[in-house]
Amino acid sequence: MLQAVLFDMDGLLVDSERLWYETEAEVMAGLGATWGPEHQESLVGGSIDRTVAYMLALTGPVEAPGEVARRLLDGMAERLRANVPMMPGAKELLDEVREAGVPSALVSSTHRNLMEYALDGIGRDRLTTTVAGDEVAHTKPHPEPYLTAARLLDADPRQCVALEDSPNGTASATAAGCHVVAVPSVVPIADAPGRTVVTSLLDVDLARLRSLV
Repeated sequence: MLQAVLFDMDGLLVDSERLWYETEAEVMAGLGATWGPEHQESLVGGSIDRTVAYMLALTGPVEAPGEVARRLLDGMAERLRANVPMMPGAKELLDEVREAGVPSALVSSTHRNLMEYALDGIGRDRLTTTVAGDEVAHTKPHPEPYLTAARLLDADPRQCVALEDSPNGTASATAAGCHVVAVPSVVPIADAPGRTVVTSLLDVDLARLRSLV
């Protein structure tokens, strides 16, 4: 029995990986360096702390980590305030899950303040609960974010399906014991036991999610 559906945010529900790329490139320019797709590919699905550390490893200690993090968060906040672009099929799947009475959670490495802007576009009433990256001790690929979401929903992770777009997120959900539907965005994700790889959320409906548990 499917007890809950757990959704990643960036790149899965929200078409925000391009916004992150724009923001990261802007911040790196301010640090006197350049940023390319290969850098984003190394970080997709990771935490803000990991991104800051990666940037400063490229530039050297030209700025305090806290200041770099602030610039990243401010840049993304500005973009999300202007628009929250949803991925094809995201709202339809969220609505189908909600209307069927299946509990759901948003599980993201993104900090709470940015998640709140994204929720303005996603729709708070479409989700039962949310878990942000700064609300857990260990972010993805550690299983804690998905274990936390399952606990909040009083669900067995083995009876949950998690939808992810990144290898880090997929590893997190798998380690938590969830069945995973992977919708790769920036980085390819290979087929594996306990994992279903699709090209779009348009390929997923509640019946298919139920069939995985």
